[in-house]
Amino acid sequence: MIQPTQAVEAFKKKTSSLLIPTSSAHSVAPMPTVVPNRPRYETVGEAGTKTLWVVFVIMFLSTLAFTVMAWRVPVQKRLFHVITAFITLFATLSYFAMATGDGNSYAEIILRETHKRTPDTIEYVYRQVFWARYVDWSLTTPLLLLDLAFLAGMDGASIVVAIVADLIMVLVGLFAAYGKTDGQKWGYYAMACAAYLVVVYQLVVSGRRAVSAKDNKTAKLFASIGGFTLILWTLYPIVWGVGDGARKWSVDSEIIAYAILDVLAKPVFGFWLLFTHASTTATTVDGWWSNGLGSEGSIRIDDDGA
Repeated sequence: MIQPTQAVEAFKKKTSSLLIPTSSAHSVAPMPTVVPNRPRYETVGEAGTKTLWVVFVIMFLSTLAFTVMAWRVPVQKRLFHVITAFITLFATLSYFAMATGDGNSYAEIILRETHKRTPDTIEYVYRQVFWARYVDWSLTTPLLLLDLAFLAGMDGASIVVAIVADLIMVLVGLFAAYGKTDGQKWGYYAMACAAYLVVVYQLVVSGRRAVSAKDNKTAKLFASIGGFTLILWTLYPIVWGVGDGARKWSVDSEIIAYAILDVLAKPVFGFWLLFTHASTTATTVDGWWSNGLGSEGSIRIDDDGA
């Protein structure tokens, strides 16, 4: 007769062998688990915010200074004063918007990493882009070009081509800042650089040809301040490429770099132009600028209706 204890022991021996895994010639490796990456945010910090406020103050004080300088000269000689004051005025509004938290949004950047044996991993990066800066540039850079063009005495066709190329450069730069993939970013970036070369050509070739007909002091001023402007404008796409493009710099570093360039390209440029040009033969503009339309441009109707 089998004792109950013997039956239990026999059951344990039979079932224990089932709990031991056996090797198989067709074993399947476990599938790896892909953990989705959390979105990463690149935003402005304390250093960037302080920089925006400092530049706002510089632009505001420069606008006041240019306005006072304009009132101290006759209206016939205020052309460069008015244009330069508008440049820093628009920059003042732009920096106030950025410093107070307006004029920005986040650009979504998709980073895809391909693997051979596992599914691709995707990372989403949200970088803060200050679109107010591009609005600023779309208004101020054409005015800067007008300052240089009027100083050199460039023809109207060259001025229009330079301004249109400049606007294309700024707008496609904005598109590049919001590009989701590297193809979009660097494609728009290449277009902006091509448009910038058109601006350089107009200033270097057409500008130098026009200013050669003027006095020696004006020619030297255009060569020096024009070269200074082109060097600064060449640094802007470099900063963009390192910052928004390759994202090697933080948002704060990008803000500081743009701030330095903006101060040099606007207030420093303006004071240099106005003080130096005033010591030479200042440009005088008559006609509608000084006296209004008057009889110029008025419509004359004869008694017979002709």
